[in-house]
Amino acid sequence: MFRKTLLLAACICTLSLAAQPDLIGKVAQNKSDSAEKAFQFTTVVQADATPVEDQASSGTCWSYSSGSFLESEMIKAGGPSIHLSKMYIARKSYEDKAENFVRMHGAVSWGDGGEPHDVADMYAKYGTMPEDVYMGLNYGTEKNQFGEMQAMIKGMLDAVISAPNHGKLTPVWSTAVSRVLDTYLGEVPATFQYNGKTYDPKSFAKEVVRVDPDDLIEFVSETDQPYYQKTMMMVPDNWAFQLAWNVPMADITTIIDNALQNGHTVAWGGDVSEKTFSWKNGIAYVAEKDYSDMSKEEKADLFNGPKPEPTITPEMRQEAFDNYTTTDDHGMHITGIAKDQNGKEWYIVKNSWGTDNERDGYIYMSKAFVQYKTTGFMVNKKALPAGIKKKLGV
Repeated sequence: MFRKTLLLAACICTLSLAAQPDLIGKVAQNKSDSAEKAFQFTTVVQADATPVEDQASSGTCWSYSSGSFLESEMIKAGGPSIHLSKMYIARKSYEDKAENFVRMHGAVSWGDGGEPHDVADMYAKYGTMPEDVYMGLNYGTEKNQFGEMQAMIKGMLDAVISAPNHGKLTPVWSTAVSRVLDTYLGEVPATFQYNGKTYDPKSFAKEVVRVDPDDLIEFVSETDQPYYQKTMMMVPDNWAFQLAWNVPMADITTIIDNALQNGHTVAWGGDVSEKTFSWKNGIAYVAEKDYSDMSKEEKADLFNGPKPEPTITPEMRQEAFDNYTTTDDHGMHITGIAKDQNGKEWYIVKNSWGTDNERDGYIYMSKAFVQYKTTGFMVNKKALPAGIKKKLGV
């Protein structure tokens, strides 16, 4: 999930605040004296979720956000409240992505990024394991640092697709990629112990996590494609060329609300580079006026309490997506609904940038922001409203 004018390409999803002095500077421009006091929230519903983590210097927001979503689904299914290995899922994704990259002769994106369906797909194909079994920290670092690893793999893949062996690929190039991943992330254990029992990744998924990957379905909302049918998710990080259900804009919040009200959560992806998205303050909403048209005083007042928001239309959504003002920047985990002091509902959203903000790692996103800036989201089909489930035929 990348691109946007706020930062250089890949910075938002790729790095945590601690590793991003540029992002810290941008966020600091938006801070109020105390948005925590200016915005008073009362929780309406809150689903179970594991503690906030930090993706650090890795573009694995998709793995952390959708992995956190999978953890909440595990709890909902009666399983334990534990962290699953985000790096195991990321590693399996990189192996599959490398195969796609080579098959497509390099004509697809390469990098850390991914989508919610990547977590569901890797979980279905390869299972999962507890985070403490596979941390992905194999060379002495305390947090993820993927820059060197990704540059090395990309260099290898570029060499592979040039087919220097008289125009013919060797059968061992994928083994070389796996060895690099072993070096940086560590070798994947074939079996491991959990609560005194031996598992492999697939048996752990089946017996402990107990979430059916076929129940996890993804949505987009595009006006140029038929509704209630599957369409291509047209973002660069859809390296797997997955299809998602296309629904009207109003269904975005209808589906999310129904999931949360029934104890499920939502894996969310979208644009977080608007000036009205402030990680420091833990607030994201849509301003009535474009930031470039605001006075100095209006800019300074952005996070000093709730503000009126425009009515979002499907046409506004599509225009922003088409002209790149909405891009696929970041993935987070929607876990609840809250009301502000004026009675307006906001979503409670778990991020993966650590806990160093006013909301201890969470952010409150207005429903207008979610309608406007969502690029895709994933829910358990059991959490769908009956009417939408009937229209989809699931």
